[in-house]
Order: sequence, then structure tokens, then C-alpha cells
Amino acid sequence: MSVSQQVFLRDAMRRLNLTRDVFAARIGVKRRALDTWLLPEGSQESRTMPDVVARFVTEIVENEALLKKYSQSAQSGPLRDRIAYEGKHQLLSVDQFSRESVEELFRIADQMQPIARRQKVSRVLEGAVLGNLFFEASTRTRVSFGAAFCRLGGSVCDTTGFTFSSMAKGESIYDTSRVMSGYVDAMVIRHPEQGSVAEFARATNIPVVNGGDGAGEHPSQALLDLYTILTEFSRLGKLLDGAHIALVGDLKYGRTVHSLIKLLALYRGLKFTLIAPKGLEMPEEILHQAGRHGHVIEQTSSLEEGLKGADVIYATRVQKERFAGEEIEGYSADFQVNKALVDKCCGPDVIVMHPLPRDSREGSHDLSVDLNDDSRLAIFRQADNGIPVRMAIFAVLLGVERLVQHSLRDVTWSPPSYIGPDDAIFPGME
Repeated sequence: MSVSQQVFLRDAMRRLNLTRDVFAARIGVKRRALDTWLLPEGSQESRTMPDVVARFVTEIVENEALLKKYSQSAQSGPLRDRIAYEGKHQLLSVDQFSRESVEELFRIADQMQPIARRQKVSRVLEGAVLGNLFFEASTRTRVSFGAAFCRLGGSVCDTTGFTFSSMAKGESIYDTSRVMSGYVDAMVIRHPEQGSVAEFARATNIPVVNGGDGAGEHPSQALLDLYTILTEFSRLGKLLDGAHIALVGDLKYGRTVHSLIKLLALYRGLKFTLIAPKGLEMPEEILHQAGRHGHVIEQTSSLEEGLKGADVIYATRVQKERFAGEEIEGYSADFQVNKALVDKCCGPDVIVMHPLPRDSREGSHDLSVDLNDDSRLAIFRQADNGIPVRMAIFAVLLGVERLVQHSLRDVTWSPPSYIGPDDAIFPGME
């Protein structure tokens, strides 16, 4: 098998659109056995799938009907051409993706997992240089993009803030983009003004990734969020089609939710509950775009009402830095997702997410720290998923995704068994 056992099985379930329970029944094994085959290689509980099962699963996914469905992407050329922005290999908006192309990107992200988990090393981007141009403060996104590029063998040049840039001297976006393109092989750009990253992209032919443009979009964050939801649902034996998604907080200025709801709308039969303080509701144009797909969309300012029965709670920080003198009604410490509220309104399988950073100070109106030891809290698994997803983005835009699997070699150092010493263990998976 040219890919890992975990990647092979997850890909099969995605292609067949089956939960773990149904997939296990389909191939004639117990759910517990399937769970052990889906654990990361190197895990103490991981088990090797019998060869007869591997052959049987291969036969299922390679039947004529499925081959016809999934060969369409191969016939239409490389993924980077199919998601191109104005004919260029750039990622500026989630609007560039279809459901098929986003799931193809996630299959590549699955292949990146052994590298992201410090089990394997790849040098497919050796010699390539990434320019991280962040004209707005960032920690997680900037470091995550840099780490993803480095883990594929590339190098990173960072710049942060207007103060230390030539744009503070009056240089245009066009000139900055054109000059930087002569120095680096790809750029990730974050800028406080909506639409500015597209200006950078128009001035160059090298790959450009939108790292966040004001209140506009944050496509890579939405991609890693969707990847996290699909991964968590797979663990829980659930499908995304038909799920209830609650988006909470600043839905007016929160660019992560703008991108995420458009990606989620590619799936079928979803119910969106949009929970925001008055004045911070989701923009109408985004509601219209998501509503075109026939999903149920409800809006409320009541946390308790909105969270009832949710499969996913996606909390966001209120973007005070983008306020233009607004006084927000209902914007108080009561507007906080905490353990008592989650226990009251949701079931044991709810997934609690947040794009980070969250305000962990007492009295904040964000995501409470009292969920930290709760296995339903997925924020750190979500952040970790940023590495394989962003690695997949770089591999696709630079055209090396097919080289990764054959370039892998074992790491020479000893990585930690668990990244976080207090990471919650999933029930039934100890």
C-alpha cells in the first residue's frame, strides 16, 4: 500500500460517504477493530489491518461506478489548475472550491499527517522560499504557514506590520508585490483592508495565499476548520450532510465564519444557527450565498436557544479592532460559551471549536477555559490540523503533491508521544 493505512481507510469512507459504523458493517468487521486501524501509526492502540480487508476495501472503492465518479478530477487536470484564481495558481477565496476539489485537497492533507506529527520528513520544497507578509498582527497563522512550508523542506522570510515595511514610505501594493516576487517563490499575505490581498495577487504570477484580508475572507482557516469537522465526525461515526452547525459571536467582522459558512454550504441539508449580539449579525450577501443551496438558516441573539441540539459549536472572538464606533447591545460577559451551557444545550458528541486566539481572561465574552479538559473541545486539534492542510495548499499550488508520498523518510529525532500534556483523551479510546 503506497499510502498509510489511516489515509487509505479515511479516503475510502469519504469516497463512499459512509459513517464508521456503516463502513464497518459494509466490510464485515467490528467498529472497535476499524477504530484501531484508523489510529495514527505509532499509537499504542493502533493495529495493522489484515491484507484480506485491504483487498476487499480496494475492490469496493474501485468498482466501475465509483471510478467513473472520481476519475473526473483526474481527467480535468491537476487540482491547482481546477482551483486557479483568474488563471493563476493562487488561493484568495473559498469560492475557488467545489465539494469534490475540497475533498481532494483533504486527501492530500491526510498524506501530510505523518509529517505534521513528526513521524516522517519530506524535502519536496527544498530550495523554495516563502515570503510571509503580515501587515497585521498574527501569531498562529504566520507561524503555522511558516512551519508548514519548512516541513516540506522550504525556507521562510517573515515580515510583520506596516511600521517596518516599505509601504510605510508610500510604496504601492503593486510595487511591493512585484519586488517581493523577485525574491521568493510564494507569498502568504495578511492585510487589514478587505480586497487588498487580491491586489497583491494581480501584480504577480507566483502563488499567493490569502492569510486574511480585513473583514473579508480567511480561506486556509476555513479549510482547516472543515477538515477538522470532517475528521471529528469520522471519529464519532457521523456525516456532515444534515448536520446542525451553530456559529457564535462576531459574525459581522469575523472573516473566519464568512469563509467557513460558504465552504459548509457545499454539503447537503445543513441547519445553520447564527448566534450574534445585535449589530454583529452575518452580512446579507454571505447569507444569500449560503441560502442558495437550500440550507436552513436561523438567526438569534440567544445563546441558550441557538445552541440547542447543535452538532458543532463554532465560537468566535469579537473583533473589537474592526469596530467603527459601534456600541454593541448584548455584548457582555453573559455572551460566553462555557461548560454549563454546553452541558445544558448539547449532547455528549458536540464538537466545540474556535479559530483562536480566544480571550481567556475572567469576565470575557468568548469561549470559557472551563472546557479545557473536555474531549468535546476540539480547538487544539483544530489548530494542529492547520499544518497538514497548509502543507497540502503549498504542495498543490507549487505542483509537488504527487511527489510527497515517495519522498518520505523517518525522522531522526524523538518527537513527543502527546503534544499537549493535558490533552483530553476520547472516551472509549484510552
